[in-house]
Amino acid sequence: MQRDSADTAGLVIDPLGLQALIERLASMGFRVVGPALRDDAVVYDDITGIGDLPQGWTDRQEPGRYRLERRQDDALFGYAVGPHSWKKFLFPPVETLWSARWDDKGGMAISPPETSQDKFAFIGVRGCELHAMAIQDRVLAEGDHANATYAARRQEAFIVAVNCGQAGGTCFCVSMETGPKVESGFDLALTELLDGGEHRFLVEIGSDAGAQVMEEVPSAPASAVQIEAAAAVVERTAGQMGRSLDTNGIKELLQGNLEHPRWDEVAERCLTCANCTMVCPTCFCTTVEDHSDLTNQSAERVRKWDSCFTMDFSYVHGGSVRSSTRSRYRQWMTHKLANWIDQFGTSGCVGCGRCVTWCPVGIDITEEAAAIRATPGGKGEA
Repeated sequence: MQRDSADTAGLVIDPLGLQALIERLASMGFRVVGPALRDDAVVYDDITGIGDLPQGWTDRQEPGRYRLERRQDDALFGYAVGPHSWKKFLFPPVETLWSARWDDKGGMAISPPETSQDKFAFIGVRGCELHAMAIQDRVLAEGDHANATYAARRQEAFIVAVNCGQAGGTCFCVSMETGPKVESGFDLALTELLDGGEHRFLVEIGSDAGAQVMEEVPSAPASAVQIEAAAAVVERTAGQMGRSLDTNGIKELLQGNLEHPRWDEVAERCLTCANCTMVCPTCFCTTVEDHSDLTNQSAERVRKWDSCFTMDFSYVHGGSVRSSTRSRYRQWMTHKLANWIDQFGTSGCVGCGRCVTWCPVGIDITEEAAAIRATPGGKGEA
């Protein structure tokens, strides 16, 4: 059960308290996942304690560039976001839908997929990522054709959010109204406080489950000074945005400029590599593959992440509907920022900046939208 934000502030823990929180969640049967350093990036992986967190590290992000640097303090959450999103755990990149095998009597035995028994506890979820989860909930867990496995994983997940203490060079969550402060959708929310030589975390309780967990974690009442300091952290981060996006009338802008010359300009740079869709926390496109063994004794159907940047994604009898780079980039951007609103009632972008950072040639969605806004006039939908 979620709580109103007015009833949630009030506890403080230190790093040992955060360790106790992680251990408590593990003892409750959760698979605890959080940020960790792997392959020169901050990724989401299994963790057992604060020793696995990227203590004292930050990330520098610009279009097409990402690197880690040492901080001047021991912050555990002093980075923006890495290439991973929580989608990889809730909506896995590869998932078996069913398998079949000939039995001894010559009949076909069809088996449902082996469902994971993992209950996830996510540590370090940012505001933009909570909004991304809410968008995927709308797409995958609601309506007449809900994804049952996604819904089950999502319902059981325990969310420990973190208010951002530092924005990345490609972040624009303020423009999308998705951060840097988390507002709802969490069980616990942390704000890391490092001023004054002390290392503390202000804890905001967002659900009854969160309150129950905190009963087993050493904590102290938050002082007025600490509450004010936490608010200052969020305010400072909001002023550090590396990018901005004017969303005023953006749906009509993009849908009314489908023949804008900017689409040709961006197509000259785009590699159609699909990086932007793979790192995006809201993209949900998939394909289905059928596999069989060489003896034709068994077969399986597998769902995999796919992308509107691939030729095969829009393939129908006779060829691909979107065969040009121009048409595929236009499809992605207009769907993300415009058509998504028609389909699901919200933008498909949360301003995390991953698509900008991890584009090999540094294409910037905010720059492309601004260029079209600066010189509108291309032919759009009727």
